[in-house]
Amino acid sequence: MKKNGAARDHGGLVYSTEQGRMCPDCRQPMDACRCHAGHREPAPGDGVIRVSRETRGRKGAGVTLIRGVPLAGAELAALASRLKRRCGAGGTVTQGVIEIQGDHRDLVIEELKRPGWTVKRAGG
Repeated sequence: MKKNGAARDHGGLVYSTEQGRMCPDCRQPMDACRCHAGHREPAPGDGVIRVSRETRGRKGAGVTLIRGVPLAGAELAALASRLKRRCGAGGTVTQGVIEIQGDHRDLVIEELKRPGWTVKRAGG
């Protein structure tokens, strides 16, 4: 038998058709969330965007990783979407890191230098 509140610890509302995405901790819409103020702030960094390629944990399939982008939330997702369209590949944003399927480092570096950001090729 579960104690009171145990159901709240392991689940709950994460999306509402009326409100959109919901915070799993405070159960408020993400726009009104106070417990995760970091959702909207970019990750701290040194101002340099690093573009690398990784195959670890992906059964040999390479992905292009983009770290250190000074954007957060919807702006980061919009940039990822634009880069995916430009590369003609799929991808995702995970914990502030943009992942694009395949090796597209040169194309991504070219695109990120256009707005004037400092971009470095990381890794081998």
